[in-house]
Amino acid sequence: MRAKTLVLSALLAVAPLSQAMADKDIGCGWGTLVWKGKSGMGPKILGATTNGSFGNQTFGITSGTAGCSSQGVITADARVSKFASANMDRLVRDMAAGQGESLATLAHLLNIAETDRPAFYNATKAHFAEIFSSSDVTTGQMLESLAGVVAKDATLAKYVM
Repeated sequence: MRAKTLVLSALLAVAPLSQAMADKDIGCGWGTLVWKGKSGMGPKILGATTNGSFGNQTFGITSGTAGCSSQGVITADARVSKFASANMDRLVRDMAAGQGESLATLAHLLNIAETDRPAFYNATKAHFAEIFSSSDVTTGQMLESLAGVVAKDATLAKYVM
């Protein structure tokens, strides 16, 4: 029992760390803090597993510790990134054409209203060269460029990612 108290005390000592450290892929919690600065699949899996273990992410959210916050809006950043990464070839094709199933799914994941989707589809087609500025654009770069295109569009600006 004393060992558990000691570990909990040590963890709580570093709890007020900045929320900015939270990894968008694996969420907040001790796993994000412990594996901060590491890259690759191994640390991400270990971080996500740690975050999901022993209720530490839930505790962090309710207490505002471990890089978590009880305030704010739930985002789908990880879902969007995962989908875009897995469907990059299809998104290239669909954005170039301004239509397609993967582009419709991306619009859905970005919570773009049905009435605004034609504007979204047209924007991806019109700004294709900006969104895919080279043949080796990463998912993150593509999503960042797409966010810039959305932000500049009068109809779509309300959906800034």
